[in-house]
Amino acid sequence: MRTRRFEWEGAVETAAALREWANEVAPAVDVGPIERAVRDEGDDAVLRLTSQFDAPGATLESLQVDPAEAGAALATIDPELREALETAVANVRQVAEAQLGSEREIRLPAGQKVTLREVPVGAAGIYAPGGRAAYPSSVLMCAIPAQVAGVERVALASPPGPDGRLNPLTLAAASLCGVEEVYAMGGAQAIFALAYGTATIEPVDVIAGPGNAWVREAKRAVYGQVGIDSLAGPSELMVIAGHDTDPEWAALDLCAQAEHGPESPLVLAAVECQVLDAIAEAAEAAAASRPSVAEAPLGLVRVSDVEAGIDLANAYAPEHLELLETDAALLAERVTTAGCVFVGRNGATAFGDYLAGSNHVLPTGGAGRYAGPLGPGVFRRRISNVELDEAAAGELAPHVDVLARAEGFPVHGESAMIRR
Repeated sequence: MRTRRFEWEGAVETAAALREWANEVAPAVDVGPIERAVRDEGDDAVLRLTSQFDAPGATLESLQVDPAEAGAALATIDPELREALETAVANVRQVAEAQLGSEREIRLPAGQKVTLREVPVGAAGIYAPGGRAAYPSSVLMCAIPAQVAGVERVALASPPGPDGRLNPLTLAAASLCGVEEVYAMGGAQAIFALAYGTATIEPVDVIAGPGNAWVREAKRAVYGQVGIDSLAGPSELMVIAGHDTDPEWAALDLCAQAEHGPESPLVLAAVECQVLDAIAEAAEAAAASRPSVAEAPLGLVRVSDVEAGIDLANAYAPEHLELLETDAALLAERVTTAGCVFVGRNGATAFGDYLAGSNHVLPTGGAGRYAGPLGPGVFRRRISNVELDEAAAGELAPHVDVLARAEGFPVHGESAMIRR
């Protein structure tokens, strides 16, 4: 790990310094040429680009995957793995269902009635990273909230491996979720194909799911053409450790997050210097013996007290925040910006990534200041129904007339006054 100590300069200033340091390794990405190619050439461009970036040397003849392949993959996976996936499906679905809003009717003083209701979008595109590895958990985390939201059409895109085929675990997860529209395509070209459509792919209304910098920038480019869940960047973890935190446990939590790659920032905060030293040393030792752990940046911050650590977390807005403190439950109530908070010594981020029931598609890069976890709300939109009887129209019309004329829209006022 690339470890660095940061001097305390105040919560906001220290958080900014941590972000600046972590972003030093962020790659420069230009998705414009890919967007133009997909819009101009459609399927041909997506097939060519997917072959170029995801499956070099493979001959790709079709973007769409036969649903029978997914069913066959599910039938052949290891029984223990299937049981784990089914447990994750049940937990994620239960939490997603609890987030559905109900219709609300508000009667206002003049007598008019405003009804707030929610309806699902028509089609959702979900992106699951893939290629050399498989992320069936991302299929579950995206597909289940969309289905719970009531979306009728869910289209999954995931990059094929070197052989030009999707990983069987990705297909098994799709089958388990009942997603039949699956495309073997990855990267920015997949996002553009879902947003704009091709001869094979009907465009969607919302795109959700994690991905690399190319996927993130493609989602930024299509926002407005479609809705998106968030601009998720490299995964990140902040740990606030107490005097009795087990260094080995905390070290493994940090190393687990570093498995996402060298761009995933890690932050460790503690009051005691010896706690920082012990966990940092354990993390270095654990990383050295585990090939899957990348050389991620680990920032060490000594805080004056636990409250300052919470202030730092709120300023930093980490994707994942672990509170390995004795009074973690009380401290968690003060956290306002983290994507997901893991409370207490048993709250490893890994549980949230897979089976806890919370969603692992979370705001990164400080976006927790204004965004939250992926849920059914991303795939639903609100509609307001307004009803005015004669009395309400008569009482409100003069006020509408005054405001409309003040804004230079006199006919707005006439439209209201004629109903008086």
